[in-house]
Order: sequence, then C-alpha cells, then structure tokens
Amino acid sequence: MADPAPLDAREASEPAGRPVPELEPGLVERWRAGGGELAGLLGLVRERLGGVGAFRPAPGAAPTVLVTDPDAVRHVLALHPDRYVKRSHRARILVGDGVLSAAGDAWQRQRRVLQAQFTGRGMRRYEARITAAARGTAARWEAYARTGEEFDLGGETRRFALDTIWRALTGHPLDQDTERELDAVARVVAVLPGLPADGVAARGAVAADIARIDAVAERAVAAAREAGAGPDGPGLLHVLVEASGTRPAYTDRLVRDELVTLLVAGHETTATTLTWLHLLLDRHPEARAEALAAGPAGSPERRQAVRALVHETLRLYPSAWILPRHAAEADTLAGHAVPAGTDLLVCPYLTHRDPGLWPEPERFDPTRFTTPGRRPGHPGAYLPFGLGPRACLGLQFALRETTTLLEHLLPGPAPRLLSRPERTAYGLTVRPDGPVPAVLGDGRAG
Repeated sequence: MADPAPLDAREASEPAGRPVPELEPGLVERWRAGGGELAGLLGLVRERLGGVGAFRPAPGAAPTVLVTDPDAVRHVLALHPDRYVKRSHRARILVGDGVLSAAGDAWQRQRRVLQAQFTGRGMRRYEARITAAARGTAARWEAYARTGEEFDLGGETRRFALDTIWRALTGHPLDQDTERELDAVARVVAVLPGLPADGVAARGAVAADIARIDAVAERAVAAAREAGAGPDGPGLLHVLVEASGTRPAYTDRLVRDELVTLLVAGHETTATTLTWLHLLLDRHPEARAEALAAGPAGSPERRQAVRALVHETLRLYPSAWILPRHAAEADTLAGHAVPAGTDLLVCPYLTHRDPGLWPEPERFDPTRFTTPGRRPGHPGAYLPFGLGPRACLGLQFALRETTTLLEHLLPGPAPRLLSRPERTAYGLTVRPDGPVPAVLGDGRAG
C-alpha cells in the first residue's frame, strides 16, 4: 500500500506541525461507489491513519479531519472550544435557534438560562415526574405480560422518553393527542440526513410535520402563559416563558425553538439508548441477571449495576456519535498543522471502539464501569454526551430517567424479540434501522 498522501502544503505563516495524513483518494472513491455509510468511511480513516487523519468528502473538496485520539478529542472539545467552533447543526431545520444549534454569545446566554435546571436542586424537581413516567411504562408492560400483546420496543421506549420530557417541560403527563402529533418529531429526525442540500427544498420536504410540531409548541406555550404551572408544578417551559418577560432575545420564536430543542434532545436520544440496551440484553441475558443480583431493589449496589448497563450501551452507541467542528483559527493538533477554515469531525463512536483504550471493544461488558481500573481514565476516552462547555446539558437527566425506568422493568419478564433490525442507521443518532417487535413472557394470552 502506498503511503498516505499529506494535505496540501501550507504557507510558512500556517501553524507549526506536520501535515495531517490523508486517506488515499482511491479508497474514498471505492467507498463512495459502494454506497457505504459515513461510519464505514470514518472507520477506514481511523484504521489506516490513526487518531487524527483526513479525507476528502467529495472530489475537489477540502480535507475534513477526523479526530478520535483522546488527547486530540480533549484538545478540540474541552481545552480550546474557542478555536474549534460549532457552525451549524443538522437539526437546525427542526430546532431553529435553540441551544443545540446556537453559537457564540447567543449560545452562552441560552445555556445560562437552562443550566441550573439540570443540576442539583433543578434535577430534584423532576425526580417525581421521571418516576411517574416509569411507573406508567411499567404498568403497560405488566398488561403486555398478562395479555401476550405484541408491541414495538422502540415505540415503547420513545413513548416513555417523550412522556418524561413532556412532564419536565409542562408539569403535565403526556396525553394521547399530543403523543400522536409529536410522532412528527421522530419522522423529521429520521429523514434529516437524506434531506436535499437546498434549504427551500429541505423545508418543503418536512413542512407538514414541522407544522404539526409548531402547533403543539404554540398550544403548550399559550397554556403555560395562561394557566401557569401544571399539576406537577412549573416546568422547563415556564422557565422559558419567564425569560421571555425579562430578556428581549426570548421572542416567541426562540421560546418555540428552545421547546422543540428540549423535546428532540430530551427524548430521541434516550429512546434510542433504551432500545439498544434491550437489544443488547436480549443477546446477553447474563448481564441482566448480574445487575439484578448486585443488590436488593433500591440499593446503591443495584443502582450502580443498572447504571453500568446504561454506560456500556452508551459506549457502544453514544448519544452524540459524531460532533462536527470548524477551525476558526490555525492550530496545532496532536503535532499536526490544522489551518484556519478546516472542518473536523470528532467521533465518540470510534473513540469508544478503540482497542487501545477499550480491550475487546465490540464486546458488551458492563463490568467495565463497575470494576476499578477497567475504564480508561482519560477524559477524552468516554464522551457519550460530548465533552467540554458544549457537552449535553441533559446528561444527568438522561442517566436518571434511563436508570429509573430499568429499575422498574428489569425485575419483570424480559422482552422476547420476534425479530431484530438488520441494519444500523447513522443519522442524528445511531439507531436500529427498523421496528423491534416483542412480547413479554411466552407471548400467549392467559
């Protein structure tokens, strides 16, 4: 094999360091001709070039730099976020200028408004709501076990996660009409990677679903302004409504954008994680048994073991599987020169599967997170929700809701999967590409 071709030669004024090694054009062309997934191309870059390598996404395009080395990951995301900025987000057509896609001073202002809601005292406000949503799901599963009714595992996890975030937002449990209308969120998220590059055409392709989401958001904001807190008390939406009364930036449109951002970020990733976890437990029933045997229900030992199931699932299928960044200024990254204007892709999905960091990385092994010394200590080695100032605000919320639901469901009958998705979809999240039909128990009505 020929040596990797370097990036274009740089002027003397460019940053110090050796050129970033670049994947041979022929390899990219063969991948493109085969209709491969982006994840496959990135895996090839990492395999051939190591933790910092480049490829050209299209003929004649400037090189994009892939970052999977944990030191380089930390450099980009945590140590120098001012040099490596977020320019836009694939979900912008859905979430608008919400905190997920905002940048610069606007992002800092919006994050400050929300941050206190997801730590300490703010999180305690939502514990009862998370538990209520988990109990509702557990009651449905008890009925499935009694009747043998078939259900879609992905649909169930999405229903739980949507109920949880809706309670957190509004103080109300999710009603059936709202749930039906918000199915549009999942539809838009699923098609985002394949939307036309032209903005007008892209918006037209999802206009009907965006209109449904906008109508739900408009009703929820109006109810929050007119009726105040829900039966469970004020929620995140009330924080946004209050901000609109004192902060000029919080127009009706921005309140809508933040509400939809929280809906998307607050349920789509959680539902995907829970679906993957059940698929993994179906293949590894011993992991379920070990978690239940770790201690009695409600004990710290049980909770630690259940949380380890979640962490190992997130290692294999991180919520933020790819994090695009743009070099706002020239820099030296892991000894490589990165000119200003370079696009970068930080890929937790590949960092989490690096055999140099995680022995037998493809194996599902929750004891990595319960046995001292088995998890890499480097902060850039495990980042399922990102790293640094732009790490996901809802990390603690997501861990709390997934753990709470599993504590309710794991002691009951295990789902028996009737089929498994054959492919993985790499879009806004890494998700199973298709339904997961299941029954509880033997699937026969009593």
